[in-house]
Parts: sequence; structure tokens; C-alpha cells
Amino acid sequence: MRYVSTRGAAPALGFEDTMMTGLARDGGLYVPEDVPTMSAADIAALAGLPYEEAAFRVIRPFVADAFTESELQDLIARAYAGFGHPARAPLKQLGPNQFLLELFHGPTLAFKDFAMQLIGQLMQAALQRSGERITIVGATSGDTGSAAIEAFRGLPNVDVFILYPHGRVSEVQRRQMTTPVEDNVHALALHGHFDDCQARLKDMFNDHEFRDGVRLAGVNSINWARVLAQVVYYFTAATTLGAPHRTIDVTVPTGNFGDIFAGCIARRMGLPLGRLYAATNQNDVVNRALKSGLYQATDVTPSYSPSMDIQVSSNFERALFDAYGRDGNAVRQLMDDMRDHGQFKISQGAHEALTEVLGSGMTLESATLQRIQTTLAETGELVCPHTAVGLDVAERKAGDAPMITLATAHPAKFPDAVEEATGIRPPLPSRMSDLYDRPERVTEVENDLGALQQLIRDRISK
Repeated sequence: MRYVSTRGAAPALGFEDTMMTGLARDGGLYVPEDVPTMSAADIAALAGLPYEEAAFRVIRPFVADAFTESELQDLIARAYAGFGHPARAPLKQLGPNQFLLELFHGPTLAFKDFAMQLIGQLMQAALQRSGERITIVGATSGDTGSAAIEAFRGLPNVDVFILYPHGRVSEVQRRQMTTPVEDNVHALALHGHFDDCQARLKDMFNDHEFRDGVRLAGVNSINWARVLAQVVYYFTAATTLGAPHRTIDVTVPTGNFGDIFAGCIARRMGLPLGRLYAATNQNDVVNRALKSGLYQATDVTPSYSPSMDIQVSSNFERALFDAYGRDGNAVRQLMDDMRDHGQFKISQGAHEALTEVLGSGMTLESATLQRIQTTLAETGELVCPHTAVGLDVAERKAGDAPMITLATAHPAKFPDAVEEATGIRPPLPSRMSDLYDRPERVTEVENDLGALQQLIRDRISK
């Protein structure tokens, strides 16, 4: 199994090198050279399996010989051992043909745990074999950072630096990043918004001298292993509802586009997904691009669903690569246009290819609060604002096929919005009940590449 860059000018790599590299040296994102497929019989056989066994069967073809079968099974088992529900990703029915996939039972109460806990185990195993030390730098709009810190805290051969937009994440998200006591983790509050954090992250990866000097590795959803881990729950949910013998639609609260792109991969593997709907908040760059064919970044407006306050959705590049027939030159030109002009125009053929699979919808702030309130009143379920955006779009897009909405975070991660909508302040799980009492450790930083690089060099040298 080999992986190639979406911009066509970086060397093809095996799975382990792809995982440890993160961003390709030509600035592109790695994708499988060929997507392995599963037969209808193999997909049907996933129904009723423990999540870990289903994960092994889905992931194994992508890993090839990077890990033995027994190694991979053991690493998957360790990754999900700390989840708070035996099903890991339980499916709950909300109404006729409407289902909620709960992805918030991991250690940081967000869907990012499915990928981050696994990539933590995989990276640790690879580093133990090589004896090397790496520096992980991540950018987060809230959930990726806490999930990364939870996965890598205390590991002896990893330093972790997480950039988050100062004042633009929820208090729970912030405290999950700033309260760990391990010396190898560093929370950096950047003065700017998420797209600034993501831009500085990419700048660091594209500075090859710095990248090599600190042995930089990335765990954002630019890392293929992150996307791969998220493919699994599409299979477990769809087979629970009768796949491959029936078609399933899915609505995904969308920020950086990694979660919904994982659904695209599941579909290419043979899972009968009908439509994948990208649900956005008022920062609706993906919704506008899918409807008009023009991807145009605008100012970010803070919202009740901060993990979706994004204008540069990195994983959209992966979808474009497939839509353009895997033409790296065409994708590179689009990304150059985005860098130079803040926008790019998708060709008619590529736009048709995208919208054959992908639909979209946008939900305003008032509708988000109303959906939280309505969902509680009609179903008894308390949902986070991101999930509410998904449910609002899902209701508008529902057809004859069962519709699954991804519940991406626990409502307790966004207590202010949930309380405003319902009058109920959702409590944290008992294992986190003292989160608000723990001392915080954080460094405020300016949006300056050179200063960030120097800070990282200083911290890892101690």
C-alpha cells in the first residue's frame, strides 16, 4: 500500500512514513494510491462485531506490512479501552429513519478521540521500534488539541505543542488542553483565529530546515491516519442499519472536512452510502463551494459551534484531488489561487463529481439553539451545538433512506450554549468533575512564525 500527494510532486510513501510525515513535502496531503474495496459479504460480516474487530478489518488493508496482524489488533484494543461505552460508537434512534451516531464517549468527549487514540498508539509503537524522538505540532479549533494532548501526554519520546485561537474555544475545550501536568505537552494560545493556527502549522511543515531539525510530525486531520481511523464508524453504523443490503445517508457537522472525507473513503471501499451532507454553521465556506463552485474564504464570525468556525478546510483538497481525476498539477494551481487570492473556482466537471456524492446545508445561530431545544423536547436527548447543526440540516435533507447524523461532541463541552437553549447546564462526566478546579498552564503567543519556531526549539531543548 502506497500513498501519494494531492499535489503530485512528493515521493510516494508507505503507511508508517505517511503517518509520521503528515504533510507531504510539496505541501499536499497524502491519500492512498488505490483505495482497497470490501465485498458485500465482508461488509455484511461486520454487523454485530465488537468495534475493535470491525476496526481491524477495515483498517488492515491500508496498513499493509507496517504492523503485523497481532500488533495492529493489540494497538486498536489499547486505543479504545478507555472509552466510556462498550459499543464505542453507539447508534441511537431519534425518530422515523433518523439516527444519531454518538461519537463522544472517548476520553475527551469528542469524535477526535477515535482517531487520536489510535494514532497515538501507532506512533508510539513506531517510535519504540526506531528509538527516535519527534515533535508534534497541532492546530485546533477546540477538540483536536485536547484529544492530541490526551493521546500523547507523558510519552517519553514525544513533545506536543498545540496551537489554539485565544478566546475562541469553549472553557471545557481550553481547560482540557491547559490542565495536563506532563512536561511534554504545551498549550499555545495564539492571538488570531483557527485559520491562523492552521496556516502557521503548514508554514512550519513547509520550512524543511525547521521541520527536519525538530523532527516535526503532525496529528491534525492532514494526517492520513486520522482520516483512516474515522472511516471505521461509518461501517459499524451502516451495517447496524442493514448495509450492504440498504443505502444509508449521513449528515456530518463540518469544519476541516476530515470527518466527511472519511465517509467518502468508506463509500469508495464499497459501503452503500447514498448522500453525504456537509452541515455548516454561519461560517459556511464548504456549503457555498458545493452550491456555487466557488471556494471563497471570508472573515470568521465566532459562533456557538466553534469547532466549525473555519474558512480553510484542509481536507477539501483531498476531495478535489479525486474530483479532478487525481491531477496533482490542477490541485496545486487551485491551492496557489487560494493562497494568493483567497479563493478558487472549481471546474464544472470537478464540481459535478463532488456534488454527485456530497450535499450541504447551513444553519444559523438562532436555529442552532432552537434545534437543541427541540431535540430535547421531542426525544429527551441533550446535544451539543455542533450536533444540533447536523440535526437541523439532516431534517431538511431527509429522504427515503435512513439518515445518520454524527454527534461529534458531548453537550458538556459547550455548556453555555446548551444552557442558553434549554436552561439545563450539562454536567461533565464524573471522571472530569474537577476540571474547573485544576490549575491551568498556557502560553499566549503572537501570530508570528519565527517566534513560534523559536519557542518550540527552546522548549524541546530543555
